[in-house]
Amino acid sequence: MHLAVNAYFWNRPDTGSGQYVRQLVPSLAQLAPDLRITLVGPAQLAPPGESLPESCTWYPAADWTRAFPRPLAKVFFEQVGFPRACREIEAEVAHVPYWGSPLRSPIPTVVTIHDLIPLILCEYRAGVLGRLYTSLAAAAARGAQHVITDSFASRSDILTHLSIPPEKVSAIHLAAGDHFRPAPPGLRLDPEVAARYNLPDEYVLYLGGFDVRKNVRVLLHAYSHIGPAIGDRFPLVLAGRLPDTPSRRFPDLRAVIDELGISEYVRTTDYIDEADKPTLYRGAAVLVQPSRYEGFGLTPLEAMACGTPVVVSNCSSLPEVVGSAGFTLCPDDVEGIAGAIISCATEEKLRSDLRRRGLVQAARFSWKRTAEQTLQVLQ
Repeated sequence: MHLAVNAYFWNRPDTGSGQYVRQLVPSLAQLAPDLRITLVGPAQLAPPGESLPESCTWYPAADWTRAFPRPLAKVFFEQVGFPRACREIEAEVAHVPYWGSPLRSPIPTVVTIHDLIPLILCEYRAGVLGRLYTSLAAAAARGAQHVITDSFASRSDILTHLSIPPEKVSAIHLAAGDHFRPAPPGLRLDPEVAARYNLPDEYVLYLGGFDVRKNVRVLLHAYSHIGPAIGDRFPLVLAGRLPDTPSRRFPDLRAVIDELGISEYVRTTDYIDEADKPTLYRGAAVLVQPSRYEGFGLTPLEAMACGTPVVVSNCSSLPEVVGSAGFTLCPDDVEGIAGAIISCATEEKLRSDLRRRGLVQAARFSWKRTAEQTLQVLQ
């Protein structure tokens, strides 16, 4: 089988779509050596040859950036360049690994929809152009031969909001990368990484974005209870770059910290390098993700794979990913979240039990299994 993959995000491993395609394609290539994979992307985004899996080739599509601004150039690549390339290379099946499949394709198309954030959360409904793009993507998804999504929670959203027949939508879980694993004996926190981000010896970790659905404001309110009790020993590390300008989508978290009087218990970092994430997880007493919506809870899964206890909200896909291996709480339960964090940080027996259960739960997810189930859909 000759598979054409939309590789628009191949060179963006800092995005969820980029991480997905970077993990899935090599896993497919390893699983099915006779599978011919062509990565199709705009010519200006061509990766270095050594960054491609051995059995994959890159096919440069037309570069639309000279004719259109980047957002429109992306749409032209998705709707014109990618399907045209599929025909030129005589591919048999196309896979678009994000919500951006073509309305018309010369070959059967599978699209992966990670979440329906622009449809479900009003804060993420952009202007007229953004809404037009969402409508285009939704219409194209309805015309695809099959839809893959990351969780059963997202599958339910797709069936409800896109009205796609159930037999055309498959939930295929993601997995943590192989580099997310417990620390070697005697090396809990890499000194170089700790120095790079000014990490304390012990801490509670939040790692992710700071947009409103991530619900970091509630975590900060929880820390107004935690700080006086254990904040000196276990400060909260907000890993990632806080937005410079508050907006409807990005609340002013610095102001919240000041209003609550917890600045002495909260530390911030800049952008986190992907290679440094395992160390941040391993050094944390507990990872907290109180998000209100996640297409797939990859962050807590990565933390569990590193042996770190997790406290998450009971929304969308998070309980599906964490199972009984961590705390799952209402995203508005400030006192409950605070109590769970304190318990994980201070009760060694509980932390050891959660660490053990988390490793078992994380082992249930693998990119090999993801690739096997994806290959079945493609076939």
